[in-house]
Amino acid sequence: MSLLRPFPLLAAVALSGYFSGVPVARADWPQWRGPLGNGVAPGAQPPVEWSETKNVKWKVRIPGSGTSTPIILGERVFVTTAVAAGKKAAPGAEAPALKQADPPPPAPAPPQQVPGEGGRPGGPGGRGMRSETPDEVYQFQILCLDRATGKTVWQQTAIEQQPHEGHHQDHGFASHSPVTDGTHVYAYFGSRGIHCFTLEGKLVWSKSLGRMETRNAFGEGSSPLLTGDALVINWDHEGADFIVCLDKHTGAERWRKSRDEPTSWATPLAVEHEGKTQVVVSATNRIRSYDLATGEQIWECGGMTTNVIPTPMSAHGLVYALSGFRGNAVRAIRLGRTGDLTDSDAIAFRYDSKSPYVPSGVVEEDRLWFLSQNTGILTCLNALTGAVLIDAARIDGLAGVYASLVAADGRIYLSGRNGEGVVLKAAPRLEVLAVNKLEEKFDASPALSGKDLLLRGHEFLYCLAVP
Repeated sequence: MSLLRPFPLLAAVALSGYFSGVPVARADWPQWRGPLGNGVAPGAQPPVEWSETKNVKWKVRIPGSGTSTPIILGERVFVTTAVAAGKKAAPGAEAPALKQADPPPPAPAPPQQVPGEGGRPGGPGGRGMRSETPDEVYQFQILCLDRATGKTVWQQTAIEQQPHEGHHQDHGFASHSPVTDGTHVYAYFGSRGIHCFTLEGKLVWSKSLGRMETRNAFGEGSSPLLTGDALVINWDHEGADFIVCLDKHTGAERWRKSRDEPTSWATPLAVEHEGKTQVVVSATNRIRSYDLATGEQIWECGGMTTNVIPTPMSAHGLVYALSGFRGNAVRAIRLGRTGDLTDSDAIAFRYDSKSPYVPSGVVEEDRLWFLSQNTGILTCLNALTGAVLIDAARIDGLAGVYASLVAADGRIYLSGRNGEGVVLKAAPRLEVLAVNKLEEKFDASPALSGKDLLLRGHEFLYCLAVP
């Protein structure tokens, strides 16, 4: 069975302008934040209403735990998870060597504590604390599911290892989303390496980048970026930071650049401008853009808050960066400039109110949508001018939110931590189309393709669609 499906020409042209890493003649969800890198699913028609008894195409239990977003390729769904192996590591045992591994970076410095930074505000459960360092081994797995039925096609353990540190109570050991180029799928587990598989589940190569020490042992979560034949991984933690570009065929390093940042969780963004691909990374000290071909820095911009998590987005010749812990920051930055853009006219607009801590926003047509902190308070701006269209509107029925916003078919989809699913009309005025509820808790972000809406809960993965 072919994994390729036809896709309308106009949507294919739109895809080619935003995401060069995935073949454009396809309506898949190949990476974290979808085919355009901004949370929009062109051509998708997911359901507006659902419940445990309505529009559930299938519901399957995923072994282990994780908050990574599933990805969709044709008739296959891929999802990563960490499964307790039921055994403890032998004293002094070291992790097995990974194929194609370059020498690791220098040993990280001890993590620095930030006074009063004990948890993550917003959402049910109060101030979450880090967990203790685990004393058992985990199997870091990737699963391939049949999209029509949810049945497991294959399941592979990329590596078996005892994690060296714990994680935030709402986090986990499998929070990095996989990516695919249509011929291979790449499962990334941070300190447990990146692993390239064929679509049939055969391991091609694995690579270790070292051991990350996250702030307050909150855990890891930045996903890899796949663009063209390059894999880009950002490694901001409490030690020696870097961004690295790998050859997707072999895992060999093309370039590595040092960075100066505390721990951040934002995934890199690929954007083309004047025939050149840039890689944009948002972080606490600086938003930076790198030349994909060489790794040389093109521009930088200050203005974000501490603990940057939302992934930047691009549309209309602009890059949008958002953060919202211990402050609020939204920046729209014009492409085409170089150097330090912090206080220059390259800033198309800024908005310093009600910005998100964990969930990424979404750029849909000429509107920028985002939530306040980790709550159901929604703001919508004109994506070209920054004019406020919807000003911090509270969405009834939506409490805590970690999942990022997504858009399809003229609608905005919001997924709550207590099983809520709110669908809005994509319009300059607030219009709630449906408030749905499932018997699960959702921290992972949704994935959309065709008529399917995938929601990964703490235990189950749902595929929702109108029959």
